[in-house]
Amino acid sequence: MDTSDTDGRAAADLTARARIRDAALAEFADRGFKGATFQTIADAAGVSTGLIRHHFGSKEGLRRVCDEHAIGTLLDQARSSLGAEAAEPGFMASVYAMGAASARYLARALVEGSPAATEMFDAGSDLAEQFLSATWPDRFPAGGAAVRDAAAVMGAMHLGTLVLHAHLSRRMGADSLDPANLPRTGAAIADIYALMGDYFTGAQGALITEAVASAAHGKDEEDRDE
Repeated sequence: MDTSDTDGRAAADLTARARIRDAALAEFADRGFKGATFQTIADAAGVSTGLIRHHFGSKEGLRRVCDEHAIGTLLDQARSSLGAEAAEPGFMASVYAMGAASARYLARALVEGSPAATEMFDAGSDLAEQFLSATWPDRFPAGGAAVRDAAAVMGAMHLGTLVLHAHLSRRMGADSLDPANLPRTGAAIADIYALMGDYFTGAQGALITEAVASAAHGKDEEDRDE
């Protein structure tokens, strides 16, 4: 197990509670919430299972602390942004700036659908809706199906790079969740957005857009006939 915590401090410098939390972050990320046990977490932290119960009460209580440590800051940023007059598209930049342990934990939490991860996805989607509607109000009217779908897909595309980090790392030739490499993912997404905008205004892109629109229109016709 890595001997440093999410802030880079040596494990020996941490309190027992912090060692347990950091061990739980890693165990939940590797084994999942159901697969991780008090015993595996205790072994990783170098403490007794009784001490875990003393500090956290239950495994669910321990998960809540891990959620707050790994996801809480992101949620606070999302909530603050939602309360602003104009949504900024920088929320995902905060995701790419998070530490490796928190990123791995978030990736697993998204797959398992933990309450905090679900709230974060929804908050990110709400932010994307605000941004899309404010930037392109004619294309994405506020509250409409188009902006709802686009924002949800946008969030899934971005967070999918965390969930599929093993495949992404293999193709990139580096650990995509390492803090030193996380900006590479963000830069790649920005490049794709910039270039695909040009592509879809060209002849080939127009054909794809037309085909997708035709398929969607056909589905709408089927729904009305039923």
